[in-house]
Amino acid sequence: MIPTAATIDIKHRVRRRARLALLLRESAARAFRWIAIGFGALVILAGAVLTPLPGHVGLPLLVIGLMIVLRYSFAARKTFIRWQRRHPKLVFPIRRLMRREPEVLLVVWQQMLRTEKLVLRKARWRLLKKTRKRVRRYVERKMAKAA
Repeated sequence: MIPTAATIDIKHRVRRRARLALLLRESAARAFRWIAIGFGALVILAGAVLTPLPGHVGLPLLVIGLMIVLRYSFAARKTFIRWQRRHPKLVFPIRRLMRREPEVLLVVWQQMLRTEKLVLRKARWRLLKKTRKRVRRYVERKMAKAA
């Protein structure tokens, strides 16, 4: 069977539509990526502004914005990994908060201890560390009596 001009024209139209659909999908995906990165940057900016204020709203906003930006930007991922290698103590709490099941209370406690150590240089002034040790001794005594 010899193809006619009509069948060749139909095949050409189908290919052209498929190519156009692919181009539109790629353009929409690229636009969505840029919009998501912009939204993530705005959330990071809002978190940075709210971090010094009381209420502790800023840190979760920073983490959420960072998650959005890292999800859609390869360059941001490379920069984040570079920061992680250079400053592991700064980036580790953020990585712990970005896990699927974040250990929020442990991260908050660790950051409170670090802040206390930074602000109160003398060990005898640090209340959180003393309180933690007292609670640990109390729990150990209770567990020893129960056993």
